[in-house]
Amino acid sequence: MIQDSFQFYKPCKTLLPYIRYYWVFKSDQILNTFTFPIGCPQIIFHKKTPLLIPELGIWQDTITISGQVNFSSHIYTNGHTEMIVVVFQLHTLNLFLNIPTNSFYNQEVFGFGIENKSLIELSKRILDCEDNNLCIQYIEKWLLLQVSAMRMGTEYKFQRINEPISQILKTSQVSVNELSSMACLSKKQFEREFKTFVGMGPKEYTHIVRLQKALSFLQHQKSTGINHAQIALASGYADQSHYIREFKKHCGYTPKSLLEMTSPYSDLFTHPV
Repeated sequence: MIQDSFQFYKPCKTLLPYIRYYWVFKSDQILNTFTFPIGCPQIIFHKKTPLLIPELGIWQDTITISGQVNFSSHIYTNGHTEMIVVVFQLHTLNLFLNIPTNSFYNQEVFGFGIENKSLIELSKRILDCEDNNLCIQYIEKWLLLQVSAMRMGTEYKFQRINEPISQILKTSQVSVNELSSMACLSKKQFEREFKTFVGMGPKEYTHIVRLQKALSFLQHQKSTGINHAQIALASGYADQSHYIREFKKHCGYTPKSLLEMTSPYSDLFTHPV
């Protein structure tokens, strides 16, 4: 999509541990864009025509919960687009919906179908409101209410995987045994908790982190002059062959062919606000 057409909003201080940012996109153009697994779940509110995800063979709905995905996709708009998106921290969606995040894995879920009365009421307010700045305020109020209602046990489990997640973001070359030790859990317990909060297993998530790091280096390649061998090493791949193979698995393109087709963009390692 056209980056200049986005408007980004920073969450209030209380929500910063849970929400990365919000964005609004409006366009009267027919668009066809290529997106990557971003590593963070989202809740999307469509005020006009939803997006088509051809890889899944579906149109998003008025409220769409977009879970963790392990594939890239071509997204189409018909020229009547107005959407508001809540981008969660990678392990926080479960806290707001009380549904394991892996329930949304590789899916675009119809928001009205999860029977969350307060989310449905929020959606109706957003659809009836023409002022998107006010819509963001409605969303923040809803999120803050969910934070105040969080149960102590759930919050404790959430905090326990913070350190392993921080380690994965620093270096994807870390074993599940090391990560489970940081959380003071057995490997099996840790993998279960990780899936509940993050939405996919820890080993698979390291693949997404590596991809997003590589995209970040490719995004700034012209200004830094970094070559593909250096990107492979800096992103946590074993070697350049591993980098090309895994990149193609998740994108459908080699890094070189992707650069010829589009401009790479790393959602996970870019902070627009």
